[in-house]
Amino acid sequence: MPKKKEANTEWERFRHLFKRQEIPAKTILLKEGEIARKIFYIEKGCIRLSFNKDGKDITFQFFFEGEAVSSAESFRTSEGSLLTIETLEPCILHILTKKDYFTIIEASPAIRQEMEEQTFTRLLYYQKLFLSRIKNSPEKRYKELLEEYPHILQRVPQHYIASFLGITPVSLSRIRNRR
Repeated sequence: MPKKKEANTEWERFRHLFKRQEIPAKTILLKEGEIARKIFYIEKGCIRLSFNKDGKDITFQFFFEGEAVSSAESFRTSEGSLLTIETLEPCILHILTKKDYFTIIEASPAIRQEMEEQTFTRLLYYQKLFLSRIKNSPEKRYKELLEEYPHILQRVPQHYIASFLGITPVSLSRIRNRR
């Protein structure tokens, strides 16, 4: 369950709506094209978002402890997900259904506000990622990842990092060797 300062006591009111599950590594939680009906809060582990481009698996984002993940567009619109959600490590997740999510945000203005802030933060992250892909070289993108998200480099296999950066594992190896 999310852990925020003032909203933490609010979340406690709804603890009974979350289902705690231990999930093995390399488990698909949602396939591209399926409708997202759950949100996953990560107590322990790492989750990857990816999509298929011409038969090639492309990593889009990583999530870790204390973060929530879902296919947001699918969750809100009930249309097929643009992304696949997969555990990279064994995970302990707190799972919330769509119905229970809306029950919570309608019952708690504090949690609604917290979720709006998280959505805004995620939007800013995506904007920064999008601009970086357009204007920065792969080497610059790697440097940004190293500076801003070093935990990703410590926990995620290299081929997923290369995919996230939009380069091959060989190119990633060359960039790393130059540093």
